[in-house]
Amino acid sequence: MVDVQEKLLPVIPDANQLTHRIRQLLQAARLFEIPLHCSEQYPKGLGSTVPELADLLPAPREKLRFSAAACLSWETAANTVDSRTRIVLTGIEAHICVQQTALDLLAAGYRVIIPIDAIASRNQLDWETAIRRIENSGACITTTESILFEWCEVAGTPEFKQISRLVTEKQ
Repeated sequence: MVDVQEKLLPVIPDANQLTHRIRQLLQAARLFEIPLHCSEQYPKGLGSTVPELADLLPAPREKLRFSAAACLSWETAANTVDSRTRIVLTGIEAHICVQQTALDLLAAGYRVIIPIDAIASRNQLDWETAIRRIENSGACITTTESILFEWCEVAGTPEFKQISRLVTEKQ
């Protein structure tokens, strides 16, 4: 998760929806034991990760570069369980830190998956342009719910029941 911080989030349209979607992804990732990583852009000035997400994340990595690719242990993440090379990227702002992180990860050979409803920018045009650029660069654009059920794979399991509850709960 990239830079969902106290001073950045209030200027994001539909911030509650964004944090709800990211929280769903974080809860599901923990359920399926998918490694989680978190960055914070200049926390001294932009604040900490918002409390409603921080409780589900490991300690954030501080950064000054816009791309979080260099500061997060992506290699460690990719070399854990089943040599994962897919990274689901969420956060703000789509056209700055999320985009630059996605482009760096793609250049490094990772498969980047962007849940379109779990990234945001202050401005709609910036968000739309970032989505197009990230997708044209090779990332897969999808939705949070699609990712949750892809991780689940099959109905009728305890995990399926938990995922079903996650997607039906209100914000």
